[in-house]
Amino acid sequence: MYNVAIAGATGAVGEELLLVLEEYNFPIKKLVPLASARSVGKDVEFKGQKIAVKELTCDVFEEESIDIAFFSAGGSVSAKFAPCAAKAGAVVIDNTSYFRMNPDVPLVVPEVNPQDIALWKKTGIIANPNCSTIQMVISLAPLHREFGIKRVDVATYQAVSGAGKKGMEELLEQMRALFNFKLEKEVENREVFQYQIALNVIPHIDKFLDNGFTKEELKMVNETNKIMHTNMEIAPTCVRVPVLRSHSEAITIYCEKEVEVKKAKEVLANFEDVKVIDNPAKNEYPMPIIATDTDYVYVGRIRKDLYEDNVLHFFNVADQIRVGAATNAVRIGIKWIESEGEEFLKGKYGK
Repeated sequence: MYNVAIAGATGAVGEELLLVLEEYNFPIKKLVPLASARSVGKDVEFKGQKIAVKELTCDVFEEESIDIAFFSAGGSVSAKFAPCAAKAGAVVIDNTSYFRMNPDVPLVVPEVNPQDIALWKKTGIIANPNCSTIQMVISLAPLHREFGIKRVDVATYQAVSGAGKKGMEELLEQMRALFNFKLEKEVENREVFQYQIALNVIPHIDKFLDNGFTKEELKMVNETNKIMHTNMEIAPTCVRVPVLRSHSEAITIYCEKEVEVKKAKEVLANFEDVKVIDNPAKNEYPMPIIATDTDYVYVGRIRKDLYEDNVLHFFNVADQIRVGAATNAVRIGIKWIESEGEEFLKGKYGK
């Protein structure tokens, strides 16, 4: 059993972490929810009990003898406090972008590269990838093993919850104003998105870079190759859409071998945590309303290119708060316990 801390316990991902930890029956001896000073005094609920939130400080990890610390409170918070947690003897599973491309920090999707978890001892930190990257690599991995992927073109359709609670609130407020014929005022008061998000799509997530891509798009490029230990050409276009939860991706892969649709469906269906929904005759395909509140990557619309035998197109959907954040982090923790936990406890407690 482990003493577990959640830094950012009152945020959207932190709240989901609590649910997933309970659902997966994570072996917790003591749970310590952490947040900024303004959240101290609030409670979180876990397994029917209310637990008071403590202030996130560098000292709290040693004071509470934390073994595993989940971080989901933003990159600047992780930069400051994650090293403190690691120094205090905890393994840190960080959900921000701060450590992802650090060569000494493993970047892990357990279904794809569980072997990289063993590298955690270098810094005491394991990084959780970007949400869009996670669902993409879970669907790419079996196809890459079968056909050898050379290039990926991907367009994302990202839900507003990817921008946190405030993103969801902004969409709901605009939709409410729209139905009350008062949308103009709500759009003027927007805080999260660059433009009206209700009844609109915005091809802009994160900051634009000099090459015309955004930081969000480059995350998908760099993280995918680090996770899969490849050097693929990847060209993403990331788009915000007026959906509350679950990201979608339209993906085209260019392979070394000729692709076969039947084989592609087979390897995807047999891959861990993937569900194939692909029956055009019955209008069955992945959608956000199917993926929301589940722990699977749903793949469908699988079809061969009209012109090239080595090109495959497909569509995937996953709940980015769960699969793309909380569930992936918890799965990392479970894999870490399976491979490293016993030795860790012996070394720390002499058990």
